[in-house]
Amino acid sequence: MPAVTVVCRQANLEDVEPLYLMIEEYARKGIMLPRSREVLRRQIDNFVVAEEDGKVIGCGSLCLLGPDLVEIRSLGIMDGNKGKGVGSKLVDRLIELAIEQGIPKIIALTYEVSFFVKNGFTVVPMDVFPEKVWTDCIHCAKRDRCDEIAVLKVIG
Repeated sequence: MPAVTVVCRQANLEDVEPLYLMIEEYARKGIMLPRSREVLRRQIDNFVVAEEDGKVIGCGSLCLLGPDLVEIRSLGIMDGNKGKGVGSKLVDRLIELAIEQGIPKIIALTYEVSFFVKNGFTVVPMDVFPEKVWTDCIHCAKRDRCDEIAVLKVIG
């Protein structure tokens, strides 16, 4: 039986339900912020998905925070598919999209620091991103006790 290849592609409206279910699972565990189906529909152009044999097994999105800064958000992999390089493929595709948009700085807030370091990011203080703090953190339930780590990759 031939090996199945994982393909990263632009998400489309048909992906809303699998995206919702995957993100909701992470949100239930307190690892990711939830996204409603409506929000996913509105923001679908910001998402990429990893697909294997026609099934969505991973996702990630880019959110513009400023003229030179984007954030990787909603990066997740379906259980049973972790440790196979799917996350790195998604991050590579999101970095390509940032480069295409001429955006040199990419941040993420994460619990998976070693994964991002392996993918060329550096740990940085959260307060170097006031755009992020004032865009999202002020609305977060964990704002006064945030336990995520900020990572940054500068292109070029």
